[in-house]
Amino acid sequence: MAVATMRSLQFLLALVSSLALVMGTSAAQTLDDLEVPRAFKLDLETAAKLRPALTAASSPASNFYPNAVLVFGRLTEQAPSESSRKLDWQLRIVEDGEFNAYSSPDGSIFVESGLARLAGASSGLWAAILSHEIAHVIRRDWARRYLYEKGLRNRSGTDIVLGDPGLPSESWANSEKASADLGLFCRRLELEADREGLTLMARAGYHPDFMPALHHLLHAETARSSSTDSPRAMHPRWEQREHELNQAYVDTSIEFERRWHEWYATPGGNPPVLVFAEAPTVKKIASGEWEIKVPLRCQNLSGAVEVVVHSGSQKKNGGPEPSPSPKQMETRQMTGCTSPRTTITFLLSSTSGHSSHDSWSDVYVLDAWGQVLARADLPKLH
Repeated sequence: MAVATMRSLQFLLALVSSLALVMGTSAAQTLDDLEVPRAFKLDLETAAKLRPALTAASSPASNFYPNAVLVFGRLTEQAPSESSRKLDWQLRIVEDGEFNAYSSPDGSIFVESGLARLAGASSGLWAAILSHEIAHVIRRDWARRYLYEKGLRNRSGTDIVLGDPGLPSESWANSEKASADLGLFCRRLELEADREGLTLMARAGYHPDFMPALHHLLHAETARSSSTDSPRAMHPRWEQREHELNQAYVDTSIEFERRWHEWYATPGGNPPVLVFAEAPTVKKIASGEWEIKVPLRCQNLSGAVEVVVHSGSQKKNGGPEPSPSPKQMETRQMTGCTSPRTTITFLLSSTSGHSSHDSWSDVYVLDAWGQVLARADLPKLH
């Protein structure tokens, strides 16, 4: 299938099904009081129409990732029985190199190959990916999004724009409020799917810590994708998502520990090393010299991690370049991250060839093998 056709299908399915990440409420109707009527069948009818094209553009996951199929089966076993709907659970891989996953209302889950390779042989990371999409299907989020948007259109009588609206126009200005309401609603759906997914993981034997670990990897991969928030965005910033899910991480970890006493013997194995990097602070302490403080909180850590302050171009995989050059510099520190909150301090100057208007742009936290555990943006150093 042509790339353009595949992209069109992905956009259509994402627009009506795989709704992306944050929180919020709407003046028109809240997420909690929006119920899908039992007689509503448009979601399954749409899925049936999309299935042939989506199937032709993807391959069974069993061809590439048999461990993902096992994880998928364990998670769907935890899904509540749906006597009113017939779901045909399938897991398929889309070979396009992108880092996304999306679901169809009939139970088909599609994972793009970039994201699949990121999860690799890790059952825990696969559980984090798949539990979120399974939650969308269980909750009928396609239908909820459709009914909410229909209600907004009926109330406002205007077009709705998501994402980057481009240049302002009369129709865009008229639809601004409705578009913002829909964006907030979609982001709330995403957070609720995350919370439901965390519960599925805990019940199926995958430690909830794998979900923030996945989010940190994706944060590094999408380091330069967006620098501003938009009221129409369907995805929140990663930092905001982490803040909103903090209590859910705690609650589902307690549930996991109650159900599974020997972590090493669970389907997901021991939880991953997890590092939460808070927003760094920057202070000028002398002419051409800055103090950068990076607060960290670590979980499941045995050994040390390396904190890297990085300047210059990045590799495509989101990690810092290994060898500094005149246009890319980095400075590193090791830490055991043993306190509830560990603060790493860097002193940076322009003596290395950087003028005062250059900026050190990113902070990365790496494990002993160079895998990214966390990432944070630095304010520009003026």
